Amino acid sequence: MRCAVFIRFFLIIIKVKYSLLAVYFSLLSLCCLTLPCLLTEAQPVANEQSEGTDELPEDEVVPGEERQTSEITGLFVERPESAVAFKGKDITFVAKVDSTGMLRKPNIKWLKGKWMDLGSKAGKHLQFKETYDRNSKVYTYEMSIIKVVDSDAGGYRCEVTSKDKCDSWTFDVTVEAAEETQPTNILEAFKRTKPKKEGKPKPEGGEAGEDEGDLDFSVLLKKREVKVEEKEEVDVWAILAAAKPCDYEKIAFEYGITDLRGMLKRLKKMKKFEPKKSDAFLKKLDDLYSVEKGKRIQLCVEVADPNAQVKWLKNGQEIKPSAKYVFESVGNLRKLTINKCNLSDDAAYECVVGEEKCFTEIFVKEPPVTITKPLDDMHVVVGDKVEFEIEVSEEGANVIWMKDGVEITRDLTRYRIKKDGKTHMLVINEATKDDIGLFSVFTNGGHSESDLEVEDKELEVLQSIADLTVKAAEQAMFKCEVSDEKVTGKWFKDGVEVIASNRIKMTHTGRIHKLTIDDVKPEDAGDYTFVPDGYALSLSAKLNFLEIKIDYVPRQEPPKIHLDTTGSMVNKNTIIVVAGNKLRLDVEITGDPAPTVSWKKGDKEITEAEGRVRVETRKTLSSFVIEGAERSDEGRYTITVINPAGEDKAELTVKIVDVPDPPEHVKCTGVGEDTATIIWEAPKFDGGAPIKGYLMERKKKGSQRWTKLNFDIHESTTYEAKKMIEGTLYEMRVFAVNGIGISQPSATSKPFMPIAPTSEPTRLLVEDVTDTTCALKWRPPERLGAGGIDGYIIEWCKEGETEWVQANEQPVEKNSYRVRNLPVGEKLLFRVFAVNIAGRSPPATLQQAVTIREIMEHPKIRLPRQLRTKFIRRVGEKVNLVIPFQGKPRPSVSWSKDGQPLDPKVVNVRTSEVDTILFIRSSEREHSGKYTLTVQIENMEDKATVEIQIVDKPGPPMAVTVTDVWGFNAALEWQPPKDTGNCEILGYTIQKADLKTKEWFTVYEHNRRPSCTVSDLVMGNEYNFRIFSENLCGLSDEAAVSKNKAVIAKTGLIQKPPSYKEMDMSRSPKFITPLVDRCVIAGYSAAISCAVRGFPKPKIVWMKNKMIIGEDPKFIMQNNQGVLTLNIRKPSLFDGGKYTCKAINDLGEDEVECKLEVRVATEKVEERK
Repeated sequence: MRCAVFIRFFLIIIKVKYSLLAVYFSLLSLCCLTLPCLLTEAQPVANEQSEGTDELPEDEVVPGEERQTSEITGLFVERPESAVAFKGKDITFVAKVDSTGMLRKPNIKWLKGKWMDLGSKAGKHLQFKETYDRNSKVYTYEMSIIKVVDSDAGGYRCEVTSKDKCDSWTFDVTVEAAEETQPTNILEAFKRTKPKKEGKPKPEGGEAGEDEGDLDFSVLLKKREVKVEEKEEVDVWAILAAAKPCDYEKIAFEYGITDLRGMLKRLKKMKKFEPKKSDAFLKKLDDLYSVEKGKRIQLCVEVADPNAQVKWLKNGQEIKPSAKYVFESVGNLRKLTINKCNLSDDAAYECVVGEEKCFTEIFVKEPPVTITKPLDDMHVVVGDKVEFEIEVSEEGANVIWMKDGVEITRDLTRYRIKKDGKTHMLVINEATKDDIGLFSVFTNGGHSESDLEVEDKELEVLQSIADLTVKAAEQAMFKCEVSDEKVTGKWFKDGVEVIASNRIKMTHTGRIHKLTIDDVKPEDAGDYTFVPDGYALSLSAKLNFLEIKIDYVPRQEPPKIHLDTTGSMVNKNTIIVVAGNKLRLDVEITGDPAPTVSWKKGDKEITEAEGRVRVETRKTLSSFVIEGAERSDEGRYTITVINPAGEDKAELTVKIVDVPDPPEHVKCTGVGEDTATIIWEAPKFDGGAPIKGYLMERKKKGSQRWTKLNFDIHESTTYEAKKMIEGTLYEMRVFAVNGIGISQPSATSKPFMPIAPTSEPTRLLVEDVTDTTCALKWRPPERLGAGGIDGYIIEWCKEGETEWVQANEQPVEKNSYRVRNLPVGEKLLFRVFAVNIAGRSPPATLQQAVTIREIMEHPKIRLPRQLRTKFIRRVGEKVNLVIPFQGKPRPSVSWSKDGQPLDPKVVNVRTSEVDTILFIRSSEREHSGKYTLTVQIENMEDKATVEIQIVDKPGPPMAVTVTDVWGFNAALEWQPPKDTGNCEILGYTIQKADLKTKEWFTVYEHNRRPSCTVSDLVMGNEYNFRIFSENLCGLSDEAAVSKNKAVIAKTGLIQKPPSYKEMDMSRSPKFITPLVDRCVIAGYSAAISCAVRGFPKPKIVWMKNKMIIGEDPKFIMQNNQGVLTLNIRKPSLFDGGKYTCKAINDLGEDEVECKLEVRVATEKVEERK
């Protein structure tokens, strides 16, 4: 039994091995058999494509062929490549441009198809990034598509331009479904056959296991025999083009096409060239439409049936008519107008007629965002706060900040980006040397740049430390003040750092640093120095210890003032105090008995013990204190001590020093192309210390940021500012600097503009010369510059001399000037300067001298061509005739009408040096006639005649008579109108009306003769005739009616008078069918009807809410044999109300009314909710 099991297991292993080998060889043979078939199948397809190449447009790409790229000009270093994107994934395309040979930054565009600019589509789905490498000078541009969708497939183009250079590259994006990888297990193909129920026992263990049955490899080993049969050549593409889409897979399987995606692409392109004829549409929508945001766009289709109703869909949802979406139907045309397009209108649209549809897509372009307020250049010191600020044209615009070509993101904590409406700011809280560079900001419609310069900050000493003299057990305090609050420092005594203790304290409060020594001892005396950290600066002062020696003093000791001349005294008995600081002068006094102390300023004694200026007196010490010194405290002070033993007196001079007053009268005295010369006056008060120099600042007008022009003190009161932009308004201010500090800024100068003078005027010519004058004319300069032109200065001089005389005091703005009061007979030269704020331009000079002498010229009238014939105007129109003339000297001009002088109350005449104007504000027939213009110089003259004819509408013809009636004809004659309207009668218009309907119909127009024959009259009717006369102004206002009537009798019939009394058919109007209340839907045309009976025919009046409906195009009123209909075109909610129909004739009147209710469709109500 065991042997049988072992043999069976061995045979199974052999079977598996041979089965695997069989599978391998079967797969190999299958590949060998199918590969020739595929190659033979691909060859006809390729042949078909090559044969059909001539029929395809140049921009179409046949599947299997690569897209032809544009010619390379060498700007691209790296080009975006065609790629396959998976749906729902992200993909990025990179282009690199070398800017080594470019003067400016290149411009790049990403396009889809032929024209769609993807820059306006930037957002969450499309993202663009730009970086710049300063070392390699290579710009890197990236376009990222986030979460690819099917509509992203297609052809793309990347274009880069820089002045006269350009380059472009095209690439394709193919979108495929996300790949799903499933593990394949070849063992699943090995199936076991089910065991037969009879004859085989179950294995031990009960139920059959997974090893039951025999392995079946027939699935893998089965081979399909390839039958080579000769078949007729079949056009597979023709079969596919005629088949339904649901049969594509079946046909592809039948003919061995494996690339289903390529097959569908080719079928789609074939359908483009062989459009299916539509039964419903004569003209369909275009594939794409583009419109700018806020503009209007109109979609139009042409349908085969003029009565067909169409539906418009947006993204599959039906569009209802509204103020934004307007539907129009004109004949076979159906139009959809979309007003004020926004981004929500960027969608797919459909037009549906019955079961047929046509599609299109609308792309809404956003207008480019421009920068309305550009960046300013910044010049700051280390630690200052920097704010770059711009204003853009649209709120919510996307703005990119860059430094030296590298984008600044919010991840960089050192930079802060802020937005406030249209204002965008980039803030640097504390500037450092690393921030030096070119900062730029970009929008999709422009960019702006700014240079940031950062310099080291200089530390200024606002108050130095002073020498001190103290006695034992007293307090000594050294104090200094520097310009920077954040500066720290160290104190040294005789070169050794001072260590803080209970007795020695060092404090730092704001800009003030203090060293306080309590209970001064002799060892505390020495040189004390304060050294700020990080600056090559030190402040030193000396501490003197005053020893008190006790000697035997006699009882009577004259008073003595012991005045210390060290410390803040610059010379003997003179004390200098910085304004705002505290002055405390301690004066030691000796004497026995204790003397009386008196302080005086001039002759005024100081007795206050409290206040800002006070005197503090102790037994042996008198202190004079001034809190917050002011300029008024300056002067000579006297201290006097008296006791019985004598008197002592000392004089002190207190000098208050302060920062100087600001400079005065800052102004610009001259400008250049990029420079300006500024002068000012020294301050009136120098602060008590000599002025060391000045600091200057400038800013653009309208800006709030001042830029320092110098960090080193400028000693002169004249300064030349450089590196300015021509054509930009600047303002200046100046600071004065002395030993104490910097003054307040001066008043801002008047705005000035750095500009260069213009070039010289061109084409200087002599226009006219008289005995004392010369008229010149010229052309403006070729180069104007930013300053433009304020005017021109004209100068003249005699030939052979060098002294030029200015002809005009003020510059003239015109390009011509007449120089007067010239010497008669002299030969003069002339020259012209162009003047602007920068000064005079180079002169334009006449090459030859001009002799000042009158030139006689015969008078000549230059009559315009339209006045050489009869000048015709209608009554009421204005007449304005401008007739130029010439002649020297100036001729005299006169007008006459029909040989009589003109009345100035009727006709206005104005005459200048070169022409004369005849003006009639409102013409009448009396103004017709011949006007003669006479131009005379002494005994020479010239004349011209202008014939003016004022015309009006004619009067009606006269004596209209029916002269003869025969058959169905009537002969008419009349006389011409008495009033022809002051012009020829061009013809007559004849109209007829039968007595039944009394409606007039035109029979003849432009009838030239005063007679005619009217034909095609109806038998048994009586006719009246009326005639209008016609001239240049049109038909006469009134018509002449024929005096008699034309009766067309019935031939061969004799009228027998009735033997009975005819029934009187006259009756008052009565409605036999009333109006019915109706409820209609808004937007759908409606009609209300009724019927009336009455004779004579009643007049019908329709009213809405008791108001007569006039000739409103919204309403159409019809009367068909007494059936009255009122059609209301597309009623709205405002058209609801009570409608009344009234019929009126000579015998009475009658009326009916109904109520019309207009409702909004339920779908509209739901949409609004």
